[in-house]
Amino acid sequence: MQYYELTTLKTILFGAAKAAPGIQSFLAAGQGQLFGAWAADIGALNEVYLLRGFSDLAALVGERQRVLMSDNPYGCLEYLVNYTTDTYLPFDFVPPIQTGNYGAVYEIRTYHTKLNGLAPTLEKWRAAIPARIEHSAMTIAMYALDGAPRFTQIWPYASANQRAELRAKTVADGIWPPQGGPDWLSPAMTSTLAVPLAFSPLK
Repeated sequence: MQYYELTTLKTILFGAAKAAPGIQSFLAAGQGQLFGAWAADIGALNEVYLLRGFSDLAALVGERQRVLMSDNPYGCLEYLVNYTTDTYLPFDFVPPIQTGNYGAVYEIRTYHTKLNGLAPTLEKWRAAIPARIEHSAMTIAMYALDGAPRFTQIWPYASANQRAELRAKTVADGIWPPQGGPDWLSPAMTSTLAVPLAFSPLK
């Protein structure tokens, strides 16, 4: 089973680029497969997002412990204000992440569901995703194993303008959001547009 880990690094003002070399070295020395590394461009600024995959929980926990015990977490302590790490499982109908060049901008979008809403939400998304991805690729859709019920989608786009145009078209055509899907969501949702760092396997 594939587990995903999404880490958010809160950096000092304009700290993402300065922190990048240290982050790259720190990740290379640890466990897990790096899929994506992005810096926020629109949304919550001065943040870096790291998406990694682990084949089992033991590897994930071992890497989490390495970070916690490090005297220089993520190799960028001088630029780091705080960090959070969340564990995810992929929606069971989406393919594994394939690295490569997909877009200059990635949308990282998180929805909180009603307390009993995650299972119904997955079924709504299962029905709607095939038509949605005919318009643009999806990197991953995954639900959190820790914290409040929520799920995160990551979508690549050529530009922020392309994202706006595609979302407007899929909404107008009735393709997106999934029919009945919002009925199971809470008002708590966030969306950030982020750009790949130089060492990100997803670009």
